[in-house]
Amino acid sequence: MIYSRIVGTGSYLPPRVMTNADFAARLDTTDAWIRERTGIVQRHIAEKSQTSSDLAFEASRHALAAAGVGAEDMDLIVVATSTPDYVFPSTACLLQSKLGVKGSAAFDVQAVCSGFVYGLATADNFIRAGAAKKALVVGAEVFSRILDWNDRGTCVLFGDGAGAVVLAAGSKPGVHASILRADGSHSGMLSVPGNVCGGAVAGSPFLQMNGQAVFKFAVRVLEESARETVAAADMQLSDIDWLIPHQANVRILDATARKLGLPSEKLVVTVDHHGNTSAASVPLALDEYVRAGKIRAGHRLLLQGVGGGFTWGSNLVTL
Repeated sequence: MIYSRIVGTGSYLPPRVMTNADFAARLDTTDAWIRERTGIVQRHIAEKSQTSSDLAFEASRHALAAAGVGAEDMDLIVVATSTPDYVFPSTACLLQSKLGVKGSAAFDVQAVCSGFVYGLATADNFIRAGAAKKALVVGAEVFSRILDWNDRGTCVLFGDGAGAVVLAAGSKPGVHASILRADGSHSGMLSVPGNVCGGAVAGSPFLQMNGQAVFKFAVRVLEESARETVAAADMQLSDIDWLIPHQANVRILDATARKLGLPSEKLVVTVDHHGNTSAASVPLALDEYVRAGKIRAGHRLLLQGVGGGFTWGSNLVTL
């Protein structure tokens, strides 16, 4: 039986930090208002010259180094992003080129904030099927490009960054179970309802969101997904060492942990200093806790995403 395991993690955050005070200086908001509603204190913002593939490259370098392998060893590259460099080619192909390799399969996954969870499940199935022995899975976003910077209800929430993992085939289970779900009837709840047509933007190029609806929906499906995934792995919630949900809002994180009966000590929280980095949020949080020595080999992790589409899902992983 072939399984896949995470053998290396990496991340990258652009150097520029934007605090709540920066927003308060130009919008009708305050540091206290933002903290109370979101738990966010600061976020990182990419320079105009930095693209998703640039951030992905830096995160990938760190993950490959941690795994002790080279980019040439990858049979598969999967990049989860909602902010690709171009319409095409894919960000994964651009990343492959920046890594200086060629020949492996490379493609993007678009599931918004669930993207990394979707990408990890995809790469795991490639390895289980024997179609790949090693895979690079990356979540990378420059959400600052799709924000209306005059809308205090959305622009304060998001940040830029990238996180990556290396998966390798092995004889012991690493990714125990993945559950992926979607419901397109809720597409209007969170979207960027625009596109390029005839050289011009058709519709709106900015993110729009019904915050209250997203909150209620996210807490419900994250609880359902967690229970479904744990059951699929024939485990119990008490077997989980760390819950790593998509870092959207600290109130969503706290509510999900409470509904699952998991203590706050098992909840990974990085949204306060990363903001919502969409598909990058889960691998960013994972790498931070791994490098801090909090998450260690043998720990069982429940990774969760929920985002526009609407999409959601979970991976149950032993590191």
